[in-house]
Amino acid sequence: MRVHAPALAAAGAALLAPAAPAPATAVASPARTVARSAGAVAAADLLARLDACTQVSHGRYRTDAGRPATVPVCGTRDAVFWKADLDIDCDGRPTARCNRRTDPHFFASTAYQQSDGRRLNAETLPYIVVPAPSGIWNHRAAGVRGGSVAAVVYRGRVQYAVVGDTGPRDTIGEASYAAAQGLGMRADPRAGGADSGVTYIAFKNSRVAPIEDRRAAVATGERLARLFVANH
Repeated sequence: MRVHAPALAAAGAALLAPAAPAPATAVASPARTVARSAGAVAAADLLARLDACTQVSHGRYRTDAGRPATVPVCGTRDAVFWKADLDIDCDGRPTARCNRRTDPHFFASTAYQQSDGRRLNAETLPYIVVPAPSGIWNHRAAGVRGGSVAAVVYRGRVQYAVVGDTGPRDTIGEASYAAAQGLGMRADPRAGGADSGVTYIAFKNSRVAPIEDRRAAVATGERLARLFVANH
């Protein structure tokens, strides 16, 4: 679990104030309770689209503090992606499973807020964490902002999520409690997640509004994933 210092979260919020390009239209769909629904794009099809890396970052990221920097951010016409671990982000609104007792690094804030002004709920909302802008990479320049839609792939499962928080400038590979749970991982913020094998795909110039609309994130993610695979 990476430490999110208050200063970093505040800086991330200021740097990433919404001013996004035209959002992808969210299409209504039935509620999903699993990572992949019937008829959705298969994990293997998404991964096949990522057979080569055209690096767009000006360097590489660490998966954890103290580890070597080995992870590049790669780009296609429609998305950016990276392959890393998954650390559990429990930051945001305190809940039964995400709080200072369950997570020693818990911070009651996220870079982005819900439409009602409250912080995001990591226990119920699948979201990913992107590094704060730096000389390595600025996700805003790639059309990735708060509320952008992402597909997270792990062991044959696909979990659609939104970009919901920012992390340290030199590390990558983090997602919310709910995202990890949807991927079938142990979601304990102390010892959960995955050490490797997780692929994050963030679709450029996409957005779900309000950011907390999980149903819209799934519907939009499935639509963009189908286009992404079809354009291979």
